[in-house]
Amino acid sequence: MRWESWAQFWHMGGYGLFVWGSMGVTALCLVLEVWLARQAHRQALALARTEAQEAA
Repeated sequence: MRWESWAQFWHMGGYGLFVWGSMGVTALCLVLEVWLARQAHRQALALARTEAQEAA
């Protein structure tokens, strides 16, 4: 696809809101997934350390 201007690129032939909204939601979900995975990993490590200290 070729666009005459940046405005046409962002507009995407009338589907810009859907396209860019979908891209934004997808990016948000990916960032949220990484953040939640890191949180879970940190909690698992903390629990493992606590259990190791209690066993020792």
